[in-house]
Amino acid sequence: MFIGVDVGGTNTDAVLMDGNQLAGAAKVPTTADVTSGIVGAVSELRRQHPECHIDAVMVGTTHFTNALLERRDLAPTAVLRLCLPATQLLPPLVDWPEELTKAIGGQTYMAGGGNEFDGREISALDRNGIRDAVRAMVGQGIRAVAVCGVFSPVDPRHENETAAIIQDDFPDLRVCLSHENGRMGLLERENAAALNACLGDVAHRTVEGIAHALEQLGISAPLFMSQNDGTLMDTDFAARFPVLTISSGPTNSMRGAAWLSGIADGIVVDVGGTSTDVGALVKGFPRESAVAVHLAGVRTNFRIPDMVSIALGGGTIVSPDPWRMGPESVGYRLTEEAMVFGGGTLTTTDLAVANGRADVGDGRLVKGLNPSLVERTMAEIQARAETAVDRVKLSGEDVPVVLVGGGSILLGDGLAGASEVLRPEHAGVANAIGAAIAQVGGQMERVYSLESSGRAEAIADCSAGAVQRAVAAGANPATVEVVDVEEVPLTYVPSNATLVRVRAVGNLALSSD
Repeated sequence: MFIGVDVGGTNTDAVLMDGNQLAGAAKVPTTADVTSGIVGAVSELRRQHPECHIDAVMVGTTHFTNALLERRDLAPTAVLRLCLPATQLLPPLVDWPEELTKAIGGQTYMAGGGNEFDGREISALDRNGIRDAVRAMVGQGIRAVAVCGVFSPVDPRHENETAAIIQDDFPDLRVCLSHENGRMGLLERENAAALNACLGDVAHRTVEGIAHALEQLGISAPLFMSQNDGTLMDTDFAARFPVLTISSGPTNSMRGAAWLSGIADGIVVDVGGTSTDVGALVKGFPRESAVAVHLAGVRTNFRIPDMVSIALGGGTIVSPDPWRMGPESVGYRLTEEAMVFGGGTLTTTDLAVANGRADVGDGRLVKGLNPSLVERTMAEIQARAETAVDRVKLSGEDVPVVLVGGGSILLGDGLAGASEVLRPEHAGVANAIGAAIAQVGGQMERVYSLESSGRAEAIADCSAGAVQRAVAAGANPATVEVVDVEEVPLTYVPSNATLVRVRAVGNLALSSD
């Protein structure tokens, strides 16, 4: 039996899955330290089913996202770019918000190295320059370094050798390599590696904290963390790549929505307590963003679901005069501050209860609300959700829409642009279900010159890399298979260059496999 846990801004949900059957569910308010909420939700499941044997626990957490947004607990980090004499016009961290740069130390260095798109060296690797830079950064108290070589996804040897040099001299320094974190695009890939590097301390404490808490509850099963592509990774992999957990919550909801509804291709609207996330399902998985995305104000290009997020949830605060809805939310304090629960803050949940669309708390406490206020707010909620759905769609055709999340009580059973609106049973814990049913995935992206290697050889090489990454993340090698191959001819460069991206998934590698 598996336990799936997902931490949202308002509630922490947990489910117990017996194979493909939902055996139990729990929902508790998210706590300020996050971990306590996880313990509370899992404790409630254990209370419901005290005798069950747990084979694995899967957790989707907001720890790492919160650390970036709040600029706290980030490790002092430097960026070392292998590039000289090229790329000096735009140095590392050039596009970062000033406060985030200060929060991580903001030290940057450049050294000789890097490659052209076809693997030719820009210059030989400057080993002495690298050693000088690392000694300087360590002297300034740096504990993590992101290494980024120009076109390292084509040929990662310079990055790998730099990591070996650093580890030989300073084995306690955390090293993150850009070719393992991001895609093509120097600044975006470099940024992704830097974000991953600065989250190292948070990742170590978070993984250890959750594991220790589960042990105290008598659960000795393996712990896995949700990735933002709808798959899982084991704790060792999560400690190395915490940045891959960002946006895992909406992804879990989409995977859970597909499982609950049976819809493999459609739109998922996940309404939480603070925000609404809308995304497209393709073959049961979230459609990935094809463009660079911003995290905590930083432009990155690592894999992330193609989502539209709006400040609308069950805890969104509504001001009657002048009328205003959000973006502020009472968040996990909904059951304390909303009017239907005896509080003094008017929220969208109160208006949904007054409208008759929802039945939570004490409806008598909102009977005196102005009918025009209720009508205006409910119409605006519907309009904002429909606009978000329209932004995610790739055509004007109507498509199935699945409503999930505890805040989905705000929406009606009809949405413009939807061929049908499904509200599956247990939709309120779809996020935790998505975590519990997830497989383990790996993805590889490289540029190949098809003049030197054939198309089949390029795909085979990239596929082997994706499979290897899935196994490293915790997949059973016997179950891993390639599920997606994407080829993009790069018409703006010579040598018949093609970008190949491969994705592989497999089942969890457990001791019983």
